[in-house]
Amino acid sequence: MKTELQTTAEGSVAEAALSASEVTFVYHGATVPALRSLSFEQRRGEMIGVMGASGAGKSTLAKCLNRLIPEFEGGEFRGIIVIGKTRLDSLRVCEAAAQVGMVFQDFEAQLFCTSVELEVAFAMEQVGMDRAEMKARLGPALEAVGLPGFEQRDPTSLSGGEKQRLAIASVLALRPSIIVLDEPTTDLDPEGKAEVFDLIAKLRGQGLSLIVIEHESEELLHADRIVLLRQGGIVADGPPAAVMTNFNLLEQCDVRLPGLNRVLHLLGIGAHVSDVDAAHEAIVRAFPKLRNSRPAAPAAMSSPKAGSDRGFAVAPLVEVVDLTFAYPGGAAVLQHIGLEIHAGEFLAIVGQNGSGKTTLAKHIVGLLQPTAGRVMLEGRDRATLHVAETAREVGYVFQNPDHQISAASVWDEVAFGPRNFGLDAEELDRRCLEVLDAVGLLDARDSDPFLLSKGERQRVAVASVLALRPRLLILDEPTTGLDHREQRRMMALVQELNRNGIAIVMITHTPWLVAEYAKRVVLMRKGRKLFDGAVEDFFAQDEILARSSFRAPPVTRLARKLGTLALTPQSLVDWVKEMA
Repeated sequence: MKTELQTTAEGSVAEAALSASEVTFVYHGATVPALRSLSFEQRRGEMIGVMGASGAGKSTLAKCLNRLIPEFEGGEFRGIIVIGKTRLDSLRVCEAAAQVGMVFQDFEAQLFCTSVELEVAFAMEQVGMDRAEMKARLGPALEAVGLPGFEQRDPTSLSGGEKQRLAIASVLALRPSIIVLDEPTTDLDPEGKAEVFDLIAKLRGQGLSLIVIEHESEELLHADRIVLLRQGGIVADGPPAAVMTNFNLLEQCDVRLPGLNRVLHLLGIGAHVSDVDAAHEAIVRAFPKLRNSRPAAPAAMSSPKAGSDRGFAVAPLVEVVDLTFAYPGGAAVLQHIGLEIHAGEFLAIVGQNGSGKTTLAKHIVGLLQPTAGRVMLEGRDRATLHVAETAREVGYVFQNPDHQISAASVWDEVAFGPRNFGLDAEELDRRCLEVLDAVGLLDARDSDPFLLSKGERQRVAVASVLALRPRLLILDEPTTGLDHREQRRMMALVQELNRNGIAIVMITHTPWLVAEYAKRVVLMRKGRKLFDGAVEDFFAQDEILARSSFRAPPVTRLARKLGTLALTPQSLVDWVKEMA
């Protein structure tokens, strides 16, 4: 599936901003190419979305476009890349960076200066720009990303979305002809994601050529083209309407189908849509009986519910009582939080970056102590318990699994906790075998965990916690940076653990994960609990969703527009078929 080159009114071929021809790259020590004979062109002002599973070659391609490969990550490189009319291999790395700017997936790793002004100036200094020109470019770069007046702010004090926009400003100051953004919204809350994609739309409107690498297919529905990679090669290259309706190929490439298009596909409607209104029109055209259906009314605002009000007859596993917390010398991060978690629950904690989600979780597991209030664990005050005692009951999996993996083999990593609790060799071996089998890593028991994929490392971290047999498992952003296959595998594991009686607390920014897996939602805002109730009630709360900048998934919004409340594509499809 290849797109035709765009032609002007006179019929001439539009000038290419970038041309890649037969690009192949093999990392040192590897036997399989990361990129295989990859060829494509980008027109000036075009936005290309790049998708594919983890390991498909997306980030490798990005690094080839500004000579980070092969200059800094060695290996065998073949092929030709041309920027405008200049061969990339004729440029020094600093010259290439001025032509093709790159914002990395871990954008915070790009920020290290003590002020916003110095951060933007740094890249300009590296290419030898004179001070007058740097000063002339600083203001427009910050203006372009919506950060005027931030010159003296410390980058560490910015929100996630502001940090990402600062990283983009640092690239814009060089005035490149192309900007590559590798997973630009990873770790951002919905508001931060909206800020970044609003900026991308603005830059696109100004004629800048953009290459955006994304796992989430919905984010690329408005791109000019989608380039789909599998095992280092291009398997599809075309407009979203063509690529996003090739459902079999998307599944083969471990790319999640956009929810709205999945609904239409399951209903036998061949249309491609990029928004809720278009999906609604396609459905009522195919099922005329639904045209007069009235949108489901928003739920009335209800006060947060205590755990006992939800029908539990037994004492909670965890009870948070009037919890307030402030770091030394700082304002309160948590304010008067009350929360109950019962055995076997599946709870999602959501909210903007900085709302207190992770801080609350760290109190439950015992990594932080309350300024006021208390945390009760099975009726015992957590403050009286050693962290090791808590670890037997509450497991915590960090957002970045590399922050809790330290052993040289998967087996030793999983055995570390039980061994420190003094388990005998027979019981230790039994537990390690049991949890490695549960997470599907038994065959990787002797592998170095740092040589595994991120999804596999995430499962290693889960296994190391499960080996202690906790009754509650807290997962902080368990699917961040994972492709669709890894996301589904991780969440299938979490669901199975929950079915086996383990209570789950999932901290996430991803609305569809909440809709499809959680049973209860706690919404945090500015250190306070704004909502606590059933997931169905949560997504019907228009007022508090708007106040907290958290949007229901497109499928749920489509369901509301049709007159029902559905949390998954399949449940909406079932309702449509029943009503029609």
